[in-house]
Amino acid sequence: MKSILSIKNIQKSFGEKQVHKDVSFDLYQGETLGLLGNSGTGKSVLLRSLIGIETADSGEIYFKGQRIDQLKEEELFEIRTQISYSFQYNALFDSDSVFENIAYPLFEHTKLTEDEIQKKVTHVLKEVNLSGTESLLPSDLSGGMQKRAGIARSIVLDPAIILYDEPTAGLDPINVENVCDLINKFKAKGISSILCTHDIPAAKKVCDRLIILDEGRVAFTGTVSEFENSEDPVVKKFLMNH
Repeated sequence: MKSILSIKNIQKSFGEKQVHKDVSFDLYQGETLGLLGNSGTGKSVLLRSLIGIETADSGEIYFKGQRIDQLKEEELFEIRTQISYSFQYNALFDSDSVFENIAYPLFEHTKLTEDEIQKKVTHVLKEVNLSGTESLLPSDLSGGMQKRAGIARSIVLDPAIILYDEPTAGLDPINVENVCDLINKFKAKGISSILCTHDIPAAKKVCDRLIILDEGRVAFTGTVSEFENSEDPVVKKFLMNH
């Protein structure tokens, strides 16, 4: 399988606390990779490091063979159109309509006309089952709808990779199912993704492989089946705690 994103020997500390001691793994073309670990293991920090919101102390990050961890801020703009981040709390602009929220990356990063942007937003909202919500504010949406609006914004630039940060957190079972269906829908289109989550059932529904972060390193990597049948003490301990 071809690697689209490669993380090599990432180290990261906040003061005295070393979050990542030596994190290395690959994301392959078209796969969904689950990033598991207890609270405090730096899952979200790692996701943010992949697009330069956080900066690793050392190590290397490659996207399609290009090293990206040393890029300047303006060079990262291009990378962020191809590696999209779906935030845990949706990060929607409260005073902007659903249309304005989803259109924002298109106005910022493309030269599309207003008519083309209108068509693109309409198409993306249909993809996430939010047709007709263009004029609503985020506060008019339910929690599940806000989550889908956030995901819609993360796919509007047709990225190669989506980084999902706790996409099912705080959702009821029906909305968890909706989000899992969306992730699988995008995977079927060839989009690669990393799913940072505490939700093991959701991870098992959508992920091709799972990795567990423990004590600053990747302590386990394997398929869902290998995870479920593992005798590895790290996996057993993780499952006991969840």
